[in-house]
Amino acid sequence: MSHIELRDVCKSYRVGSNTVTALSNFSVEIEAGEFAVILGPSGSGKTTFLNILGGLEQASSGEVCVDGESISVLPEAKLTDYRRHKVGFVFQFFNLLPTLTTLENVMLTAEMGNSKGGDPKHYLERVGLGDRMDHYPGQLSGGQQQRVAVARALAKKPALVLADEPTGSLDIQTGIEVLDVMRTLNRETGQTFVLVTHNSVIAQMADRVVRVGNGTVHSIEKNAQPLEPRQLSW
Repeated sequence: MSHIELRDVCKSYRVGSNTVTALSNFSVEIEAGEFAVILGPSGSGKTTFLNILGGLEQASSGEVCVDGESISVLPEAKLTDYRRHKVGFVFQFFNLLPTLTTLENVMLTAEMGNSKGGDPKHYLERVGLGDRMDHYPGQLSGGQQQRVAVARALAKKPALVLADEPTGSLDIQTGIEVLDVMRTLNRETGQTFVLVTHNSVIAQMADRVVRVGNGTVHSIEKNAQPLEPRQLSW
């Protein structure tokens, strides 16, 4: 599990002769083991936040601390280690390798990420795909592919799991099933989950909800009684 703290993080990009600000004085704290939802519309900065937290981008200024360590100042080699060993990513469009089987996709990430990673077969069984290990991504439904992506992220036993709109390309029922898997694993493993979404319904299942807009944090709320994914009213 990982404790997260961002302090006055800013991120700007140069687009031609213009400067575009994606994040401005973005500050948030997420407790270790929480299931946190970053909620905001398209263009609000939530994916930029996720990329910075995951070590895929560097902040222009401010500080990003994970478990008391500032990743903002890590050299590239250390940042690569951080991504490889500490962070698991779940993307909206799965990003599975089409020429590898379900099991091989999970094995590849587990082997690259951590010598102490878990058994890939175990994680595929946990997401309900024990009978699909020899299938290729093209032989799976969208929901099944996203379950593979969840298993892949968890198989290296990361302390922090980051999910970018993981239900965005799924129908409602399949999305609920994927969220249910993620929430169950969060509770069982104690891993910190950070999920970004534009869907306010999903926020009802979070321990912590961070509402963002125009690159800034608008509010931070803690849910005393988060709903189960299957209780969500879509």
